[in-house]
Amino acid sequence: MMSAILVSILAVSCCKEKEEKFDTQKALDYCVEKTQKTISNLADVDSLPRNIYSNQTQWNKVGIEDWTSGFWPGILWYAYEASGDTMIEKEARKFTSLLEPLAYGEPLDHDLGFQIFNSYGNGYRLTKDSAYKEIIISTANKLSKLYNPKVGTILSWPVMVEKMNWPHNTIIDNMINLELLFSAAKNGGDQHLYDIAVQHAETCMHTLIRPDYSTFHVAVFDTIDGHFIKGVTHQGYADSSLWARGQGWGIYGYTMSYRETGKVEFLETAMKLADVFISRLPEDGIPYWDFNDPDIPNAPKDASAAAVAASGMLELSEFMKDESDKLKYRNAAIALLTKLSSPEYLSGDTNEAFLLHSTGHKPKGSEIDASIIYADYYYLEALLRLKKIENNDK
Repeated sequence: MMSAILVSILAVSCCKEKEEKFDTQKALDYCVEKTQKTISNLADVDSLPRNIYSNQTQWNKVGIEDWTSGFWPGILWYAYEASGDTMIEKEARKFTSLLEPLAYGEPLDHDLGFQIFNSYGNGYRLTKDSAYKEIIISTANKLSKLYNPKVGTILSWPVMVEKMNWPHNTIIDNMINLELLFSAAKNGGDQHLYDIAVQHAETCMHTLIRPDYSTFHVAVFDTIDGHFIKGVTHQGYADSSLWARGQGWGIYGYTMSYRETGKVEFLETAMKLADVFISRLPEDGIPYWDFNDPDIPNAPKDASAAAVAASGMLELSEFMKDESDKLKYRNAAIALLTKLSSPEYLSGDTNEAFLLHSTGHKPKGSEIDASIIYADYYYLEALLRLKKIENNDK
């Protein structure tokens, strides 16, 4: 049985004149205003916002080694892009420069893409600062050291090799980090960075993605001959369940991989992942943290999964040749953004974040029903993508 949200999306997609209306500019203005308020409350440049719990009003902060450290500089770059405010640009440069040490040394894990591409990548896109390009290339070379050619993927969590007895592990989140490699390869970096990214995406397509186009969180591989051992859902409810944010990472990652390579199999994969995500949405339109949690409808929601999927599907919609497919994915994204932009999910005056009700790591009891920085990042990114689509349609 199709979910109510899918029926609604398909109905809206029948013709363009019925396309759902959404005040994108109002939502962007809200994000810019909230960003400016956070800037005024940030006393230290050596720590970066990560989360706000339900009993708090201001960001809890982390250092540059935290996997989320690139999201605040990324938000600043996006807020600058949305507003043209040079004060925000100054802050973006300041917090981006804080992450420069991550570009050198030995890699600790796969998160360099989240950290450096969100900060330096957006900065380079908007300013063409040649120093930013060099940081991107250096970091991509560092990340490539985690690539195992026998397996065909980048190692995600070195610490889990011994801790979990996973000889080589790759998580669906790692699809996002491929953009760092693609960017470096086309801006002066070595061709092998592109090749690694392509092989990683191809390998994950046949291991992290199940036959029904739901996703595992983790793929575990043997390092002797590289064979796939098993799939695990580490941050989801069970190994057989569908962790919502992981499905969002897949949609986003394979759409981006198609953009960078033109490989049709990546586009087809992104579409099928998106179709599964849409079909599993509950009636209110925002995913639970895991689509298979037996506590539904009392399980926590995950606004971050909705934001990631919305951003990915907006880009996906622009690659569709068939108008009905274009509208299906666009309107699915708009439906997610509409719900995220409602009083139920906007933080308003509650705290410094844009959004409420994200879930970080439920099995670990971490960041449950919290405001989380990456939810805000992908929400703002999705709004900017939608604004560009609207401007191009004029």
